Amino acid sequence: MPSYVITGISRGIGYELLRQTSSDSQNTAIGLVRDKAATEKKISEDEELKTRTNIHILQADITDYAALKAAAEETAKITGGAVDYVIGNAGWVSMFDNFDGFRGLADKPEELTKTMSLLTDINVTGNIHLLNLFTPLLLKGETKKAVVITSGFADPDFTNEWEVAVAPLYAVSKAAVNMVIAKFNAEYKKDGVLFMAICPGMVDTGLYVNVTEEQMGKMGGLVATFQKYSPTFAGPETPEQSVNGILNVINTSSIEGGRGGVFISHFGNKRWL
Repeated sequence: MPSYVITGISRGIGYELLRQTSSDSQNTAIGLVRDKAATEKKISEDEELKTRTNIHILQADITDYAALKAAAEETAKITGGAVDYVIGNAGWVSMFDNFDGFRGLADKPEELTKTMSLLTDINVTGNIHLLNLFTPLLLKGETKKAVVITSGFADPDFTNEWEVAVAPLYAVSKAAVNMVIAKFNAEYKKDGVLFMAICPGMVDTGLYVNVTEEQMGKMGGLVATFQKYSPTFAGPETPEQSVNGILNVINTSSIEGGRGGVFISHFGNKRWL
């Protein structure tokens, strides 16, 4: 009976991860969210999910160590002390730097500092605490796989070749979490725990619903770059499409297959779109 712990399941990729992993009644799907009541209400109104008794929702903000610790303890009670999969999906995309490079942020030092600090707390330190607290449960599991959702923006080769200057602070935070995964792999590979950082591709999660006309203009330039990078790129994927790929990569990856500590896409390679 495989067990999954997934952070940030209230919407988008996280909600779809919850939906797909709980579709098999033999699985136990444990979702960690900031707002438990709102998420449980959403699930109760979802015709597909509301009858699934294998879903458990726990309240734990990724930046709240005490809450994460309590969630790990509660998870152990639910699963009997072991976990098979941990998926660190919770993260933050800053709109402050999403459409600009460092040059465009240079005259806003206070907001830059605040944003970088928040991105580090959420995307990096939060995932370090998550993995530190749940790896003991993974060690007792059968599958022993841990994944953090990252971004192709964190790839220096992609950045340099295609001159993608936007979202620099976000990219730095995701590059840092890629190293977190590599370090956990270096420490736990001998114990049989597979750690991976997986980019989900460009996914339609409603992030750009309220963008300004100026921001849309900048976005258009980025989309043109994406189309040059990947001629088959036709716009954002749905969460379902992305999660299909993410779970396929997780299920087909192993330490023996050379995937320990890797930073790859939901295609299973270094193609981000």
